[in-house]
Amino acid sequence: MPSIQKALPPELADNVLRLYRECLRRAKFIGHQKHNTGLLVSMVREQFKKNMHETDPEKIQKMKDDAARGLINHILYESEKMTGRKFSS
Repeated sequence: MPSIQKALPPELADNVLRLYRECLRRAKFIGHQKHNTGLLVSMVREQFKKNMHETDPEKIQKMKDDAARGLINHILYESEKMTGRKFSS
């Protein structure tokens, strides 16, 4: 079974790994606040594991965009909560 590093262009594989790590960090952060860290981390791992054999660059890009959008939304939510200001419309 080829690893993700060999099956994809290096820049794409590197971005997926960074995105995975950031999703895990966010899951741990949210899980710590809501006392369900294990559940959230396992959900992130399951989603990435389910799609780890995908080789179509367009599908991979869409999944990356969806994950990045979720991360950005959470960061905005946390920023709004901390400052009391609304950043999005």
